[in-house]
Amino acid sequence: MNLFPPLADRYGHDRQTALDAQRLAQEIAFAPIVFQVSRLMLKFGILQQLADHPDGLGRAELVRESGLTDYAVQVLLEASLSIGTVKTADDRYTLSKAGWFLLNDPSVRANLAFNHDVNYLGLFHLEEALRSGRPAGLQVFGPWATIYEGLSQLPADVQQSWFGFDHYYSDESFSAALPLVFDSDRPVRRLLDVGGNTGRWATRCIAHDPDVEVTIMDLPRQLDLMRQATADTPGAERIHGHGADLLDPATAFPRPYDAIWMSQFLDCFSEEQVQSILRRAAASMEPHTRLFILETFWDRQRFETAAYCLTLTSLYFTALANGNSKMYHSDDLIRCAESAGLRIEAQHDGLGLGHTLLVCSKA
Repeated sequence: MNLFPPLADRYGHDRQTALDAQRLAQEIAFAPIVFQVSRLMLKFGILQQLADHPDGLGRAELVRESGLTDYAVQVLLEASLSIGTVKTADDRYTLSKAGWFLLNDPSVRANLAFNHDVNYLGLFHLEEALRSGRPAGLQVFGPWATIYEGLSQLPADVQQSWFGFDHYYSDESFSAALPLVFDSDRPVRRLLDVGGNTGRWATRCIAHDPDVEVTIMDLPRQLDLMRQATADTPGAERIHGHGADLLDPATAFPRPYDAIWMSQFLDCFSEEQVQSILRRAAASMEPHTRLFILETFWDRQRFETAAYCLTLTSLYFTALANGNSKMYHSDDLIRCAESAGLRIEAQHDGLGLGHTLLVCSKA
């Protein structure tokens, strides 16, 4: 298995002491409690109170500031000491380094909200999902076959966390990707945005190039959300919709387009479905057309923490999204692309928060 060097070192060697390994095993056993305690330390403002008082606060002060009972503050603080998000000395509590990241790192906050609002209840059904190959956890929200069918009908807080997670990771990469797509040597006047969701990439495109026309190909319900989200955007008349069910192998891609864009899209499908989608994309391409695939490949991350987040996010797809997709290893997706009749012209790593852009042409 090909891995970036930091990942190969971490995943190829076991350097933990026995005590560290035992501690990790117990952290796994108590992980749901660790998660909820840490989430509530944020929600109740206790971590923020400690951040605002670097010299520390006593328990009575935290009770007064939080409005909680002494018992509630006591159990949260004692658990947080063991978790490692707070420290204590002389009966005063201060924020630890881990607590600081929990409070201030936007990726941590996006992941926390996503896992609580979207994943927490559904992951109880992970075993059933793994055995059946369907998103058994989705039943906590509705009767849909995939989460994408019901996205517009999810509760408001769940939608907010789902889109917050999705947008946080994609938005950071768009600025770096735009000049690679809109290459002056290959003018892009018509761009097909496949799985364009609420139109965030499309709006960046029309702002970047005043001549480009963008068509978003997505489920009809998603196009309704897109039109609402882009209604007041300057140039919105250059964003068009093409309703389609891409899981239907009979669904052809519209043509012709100078560029086809897929951002954080193919990870929503199984390998068989990815190959079907890419074969149909390739069939629609002209010799000059370029297909751009933007993904967060877990094997191509500079920092192991990023790979950790991505491999665990795969289980969201298993339990809730569709039952059969994942955050891909780059070798697997490249193999799918090549078997679908595409050639990888270029590969750009390190865009945004760890995205890779594959530039493909028809083989």
